[in-house]
Amino acid sequence: MISRIDLRGDALPEGPALRDLLPRADFDVSTALEKVRPICEAVHHRGDAALIDFAEKFDGVRLESVRVPARALKDALERLDPAVRAALEESIRRARLVHREQRRTTRTTQVVPGGSVTEKWVPVERVGLYAPGGRSVYPSSVIMNAVPAQEAGVESIALASPPQAPAFENDPADGLPHPTILAACALLGVDEVYAAGGAQAVAMFAYGTESCPPANMVTGPGNIWVAAAKRYFTGRIGIDTEAGPTEIAILADATADPVHVASDLISQAEHDPLAAAVLVTDSVELADAVEEELQPQVAATKHVEDRIRPALSGKQSAIVLVDGLDEGLRVVDAYGAEHLEIQTADAAAVADRVRNAGAIFVGPWAPVSLGDYAAGSNHVLPTGGCACHSSGLSVQSFLRGIHIVDYTEDALAEVAHHVVTLAEAEDLPAHGAAIKARFGWKVPTAK
Repeated sequence: MISRIDLRGDALPEGPALRDLLPRADFDVSTALEKVRPICEAVHHRGDAALIDFAEKFDGVRLESVRVPARALKDALERLDPAVRAALEESIRRARLVHREQRRTTRTTQVVPGGSVTEKWVPVERVGLYAPGGRSVYPSSVIMNAVPAQEAGVESIALASPPQAPAFENDPADGLPHPTILAACALLGVDEVYAAGGAQAVAMFAYGTESCPPANMVTGPGNIWVAAAKRYFTGRIGIDTEAGPTEIAILADATADPVHVASDLISQAEHDPLAAAVLVTDSVELADAVEEELQPQVAATKHVEDRIRPALSGKQSAIVLVDGLDEGLRVVDAYGAEHLEIQTADAAAVADRVRNAGAIFVGPWAPVSLGDYAAGSNHVLPTGGCACHSSGLSVQSFLRGIHIVDYTEDALAEVAHHVVTLAEAEDLPAHGAAIKARFGWKVPTAK
């Protein structure tokens, strides 16, 4: 069901050569980019009418309006299962506890007497959040996007999620996003919601339409079409990341419980047939036990044939055998997993040595599922190895650092000759002249 990659015996290669030995899903955003281009431009030129047409084409429902009525949010919350509401409220509470602590404060550095640089943090004015609605419904993603934006102080927050085709005649949810998505929005106080999915939703936020003002930034996970649209609009709007298929990597030794390891691999394979599940271990006995444990657990799980089995048997998933813990750490750092579990002896110390991961889950009682819903951490994380240079979504994602330079005449005079020297060294004499003009120095005229 899951392949093996044996990296034992020889010295591990460095850098890209090691990354090339590790499993990864095919996720060609460049090809998808050309397919989303006409969708995005149709929204640009036709606005809401294009969104309505695309909802009919891609989602199987003809909308009367893209904007979700406020009453629909209230109704969805009133109909929400009390147990689900309690779980969402607890998830929100924990996320707020963690994200509130991330808010940076204004700091002023006195460089010299009379000269200071202040860095202040300003939230973006308006963000568009995306909540997927394809194979599964993700109210948790509403929380993970909205809470950090709110804690950052973003004033205008809108959310888009695909419209749902009616399940039966006179279905009250006809054309609305999934009711649990709407209920989560109501709990969070996000009252600007749109029935729009895929690339067209990103285009709606980037360009704006008759019903939706343009946003400065778009965040949230989605399929390859959402990722391609984000790339298309990079530079026009800010984005969090081009999210690819979800990933779990587990670094484990002989102390790990194969039941736990197998269940955690399956938990991420459940998302998508392209989801990656990778076990890195120096224990052949654990590898054998996990492979044996996968069989009954997979057989007893929902979504076996359409998601889990294709994910576990795909080229993106594998058990990687290494000589020892040091080699295992090199492998997981090269892989740069979205989610990395450490199931080893002294797991906290091992986790402290990891350099590249979207989020690290320490020990047997911190599974990725906890982080998906109720750890307080954020589950919008870098995929495809991007954890080697990028972070997960946080309050900082919605803040801009602005430097404020404040110098007196004496403070400028003290450093003026250095500024002029550097300007002339770079053959930018007008830069130096801007300093000289303030002090009556002779400014040469052009010949």
